[in-house]
Amino acid sequence: MITHPAFTVEPWAVRETTLDLEVLAQSESVFALANGHIGLRANLDEGEPFGLPGTYLNSFYELRPLPYAEAGYGYPESDETVVNVTNGKIIRLLVDDEPFDVRYGTLLAHERLLDLREGVLRRRVEWASPAGAKMRIHTTRLVSFVQRSAAAFLYEVEPLDGSVRVVVQSELVANEPGVTQEADPRAAAVLASALQSESFFDQDPRVVLVHSTRGSKLLISAGMDHLVDGPEGTETLAESGPDLGRVTITADLANGERLRMVKFLAYGWSSQRSPPAVRDQVVAALTEARHTGWDGLLEGQRAYLGEFWDCADVELDGDTELQQAVRFALFHTLQAGARAEQRPIAAKGLTGPGYDGHTFWDTERFVLPVLTYTAPQAAADALRWRHTTLDLARDRAQVLGLHGAAFPWRTIRGQECSAYWPAGTAAFHIDADIADAVVRYQAATEDDSFERDVGLELLVETARLWRSLGHHDAQGRFRIDGVTGPDEYSAIADNNVYTNLLAQRNLRAAADAVARHPSAAGEFGADLEEAAVWRDAARDMVIPWDEVLNVHPQSEGFTDHQIWDFAHTEPDQYPLLLHFPYFDLYRKQVVKQADLVLALHWRGDAFSDEEKADNFAYYEALTVRDSSLSACTQAVIAAEVGHLELAFDYFGEAALLDLHDLEHNTRDGVHIASLAGAWIAAVAGFGGMRDHDGKLAFAPRLPARLERLAFGLLFRGRLLKIEVNEANATYTVVRGAALEVEHHGRTINVPSNEPTTHAIPPAITRPEPSQPYGRAPVRRGTLGDETRRQDRLRS
Repeated sequence: MITHPAFTVEPWAVRETTLDLEVLAQSESVFALANGHIGLRANLDEGEPFGLPGTYLNSFYELRPLPYAEAGYGYPESDETVVNVTNGKIIRLLVDDEPFDVRYGTLLAHERLLDLREGVLRRRVEWASPAGAKMRIHTTRLVSFVQRSAAAFLYEVEPLDGSVRVVVQSELVANEPGVTQEADPRAAAVLASALQSESFFDQDPRVVLVHSTRGSKLLISAGMDHLVDGPEGTETLAESGPDLGRVTITADLANGERLRMVKFLAYGWSSQRSPPAVRDQVVAALTEARHTGWDGLLEGQRAYLGEFWDCADVELDGDTELQQAVRFALFHTLQAGARAEQRPIAAKGLTGPGYDGHTFWDTERFVLPVLTYTAPQAAADALRWRHTTLDLARDRAQVLGLHGAAFPWRTIRGQECSAYWPAGTAAFHIDADIADAVVRYQAATEDDSFERDVGLELLVETARLWRSLGHHDAQGRFRIDGVTGPDEYSAIADNNVYTNLLAQRNLRAAADAVARHPSAAGEFGADLEEAAVWRDAARDMVIPWDEVLNVHPQSEGFTDHQIWDFAHTEPDQYPLLLHFPYFDLYRKQVVKQADLVLALHWRGDAFSDEEKADNFAYYEALTVRDSSLSACTQAVIAAEVGHLELAFDYFGEAALLDLHDLEHNTRDGVHIASLAGAWIAAVAGFGGMRDHDGKLAFAPRLPARLERLAFGLLFRGRLLKIEVNEANATYTVVRGAALEVEHHGRTINVPSNEPTTHAIPPAITRPEPSQPYGRAPVRRGTLGDETRRQDRLRS
């Protein structure tokens, strides 16, 4: 956990002013750069020391077996694990024959800065070698949003107190050593020597290596090129081998002279093209990057992010730390999917190997709603990737004896990789999450070609899954039995409310889509008669209700279970999954993460205001937040039912999860869904945004500790800006035609380029809910919180 004052508080950057090797792995994740295609962990330029080395390409994986003590029908046979590919980040420095290493000599100054507007990581170092030579090193790195296959590094070194001989070694390294597997199941498997050499060549100052994987049969090429500016006599030499490429630069630097190197890095991979074709792709990317030059790449990065922030920025007045955190969160959310281009968005993005690099349901549930309203093309591409895996999902459904498509719980390529079926295969709600993301994207963009080419088939096949998974009982009610909802401390339950309500929306949306596109639907064998069957199932869907407690059971019978003994659970026994058997968790009332409360948010149209308040209070007392996916949802519903200060505390937890390493596993990569959840907590929580049935509605209210909230949304060709203070909300269509929205239940018209301001009614006062013993969120603004903030500011 990051307990020292690691990062200073500033609005548009994350700055580290001291280097703490104890949390090096965590900072490597926080400072990671990616574009959705390439991901570079923020390992030190010189390669050592490292916390967890990592360079990743989206969907580049290796297969490994899934062993079972007792195998069963339908169990997945192999796992897909992200590969740490050829590392091009390494730039070693020798000063008068002594290697620069922060563990030796004297580190006089060290600063790293992640610039959220420029999309670069800067590093400034002053170091005295063991022999006393003082040096200054400046580095800047970027992963290009504009040139998808390229990254670049600016490396500058100069002596501070005399002449020195310097050698710079710029390297490409394949099969670099990793770290051992941890006991925590959330950590990743480590694959030793995953890459085998296919070819290599060097042509000073360029090197290209080509490798393949043994099991997945994927090809990868990595290349580097250089521009060097140094004093007279500076020399370069290139060399290459099966797993190593190196360009060596030697120079004699007098006091006041500087050696400047720009390193261009490019990657390409394929499952189908030949080694020469993949190699030539990388050569072309290097040539394009070199032609653009460092300044051109930097300017392209600024322009790309400038356009993004103009639409997506969230402004907070009243808490500078959360202002920084929410922008950090949006930056990493964008990095995870911006140029993925029909590849998945993994739980850790491309910032680390956590969860083996798999994508889960949280992409569609938490990440895509953010991208739909801030970077819609990235959301569409993620759904297009799901569409490319439909055949695999149909095959999986057939194995399970079902119709339609059964999407995998966790995967890279599209095959199911979960070896634990109660919390994997049984979590069929992922189908409804995908369908919900399709419906939301279509409503927000009115992208008709997407609906015909992608969305329609996804909706049809997921609807077929629900119709075959559920059944009408003797009373004519449509039941979905034996499934697992979002709460992973419950499993194989009947009529999970979240699952049933999202399936209901899925069935209705599919029927509506078939009615809009009968000819296109006919290509999939769907017609109005089948659509009518889906509508019947949706109409008759079972939604459990506890008449005694006047709340919705999370699933049938859940509120009859024994309540977990929270009072005798020690703080160090969380997360419970690492200290108690699932057998015990499954038969008790204890909630890992928001489940019924998640339904209150995304199917809020199915509940009354009082039902929301009563359900929230009941489940608040049972939810332990052993998942990073919970706090943002609890923030949203707490704000809606009037517990604004509690919502603010949950907002802080979601936004600061990785900057403070609250889950103790940021070392394996940042939590993309929780970071997306920071936006959700701000916009859906305090902005009160809802989008049921494709209509935008807002019910904004601020907690006492926030003075102002402002945010933007892209919606149907418009850029809508909303600004909220204690008393009023102002809506402005900055770009596009006028728009109708709801403000606290009342329809209002927002003219183009003409702000309209509306009063905010007071919130209903309700008794404060309680949390399980020891599991209340940290109160923002407490003495300890303020002390930590001041320590960080002083640093």
